[in-house]
Amino acid sequence: MSAIRLLVLGAVRQHGRAHGYQVRADLEYWGAHEWSNAKPGSIYHALKQMARQGLLHAHEIAPSTAGGPPRTEYELTEQGTAEYFALLREALVTYDQRGDMKTAAVGFMVDLSRAEAVTLLEERIRRIEAWRSSVTEHYVPEEGPEQLGHIGEIMNMWIHTADSEAAWTHGLVARLEDGAYTFSGEGAPFVGVLAEGRENPYATGERHPGDAR
Repeated sequence: MSAIRLLVLGAVRQHGRAHGYQVRADLEYWGAHEWSNAKPGSIYHALKQMARQGLLHAHEIAPSTAGGPPRTEYELTEQGTAEYFALLREALVTYDQRGDMKTAAVGFMVDLSRAEAVTLLEERIRRIEAWRSSVTEHYVPEEGPEQLGHIGEIMNMWIHTADSEAAWTHGLVARLEDGAYTFSGEGAPFVGVLAEGRENPYATGERHPGDAR
């Protein structure tokens, strides 16, 4: 799975319609350039690619008063909405040691119903436990990593990571079942995007030829 596709589709969806610089600013505001491959070039490439694939509809709007080419605004198509939710659901249940997909999925989980989010996270726990069991077929944690030489430290790290992931996910499920956060259909959603014209405190300062679009 590609985190950049989920992030870009999710960012566009939160605006309804958004141009490339808005999407980039939101992802930087969320710190996605630090924990994923959401760099400026990747963002603009993803927008254009998904427009070609029919996931986004590209609207050309009037150029700015300062001149320059028309700015392109993107909007999710019906196919793009289906792709967004498919990526989100798969990211919530998949345990593959990749932090970018997990982080993106948690950031967008409130677009689902509370009940579905809990169900998907419980499936994630089941998959973590299954993955852990596959490791312990070859490695006995109680005997310590030395049983396999220094390579045992790798499996030791995997076990600790799986245990930590499972404990965190159990905690998240408990918080959701206690009513934490506002999910789809429950009221006004959390606004996590930059308002038009608001300065982004986390901007990288890097410019890109596509910024004008």
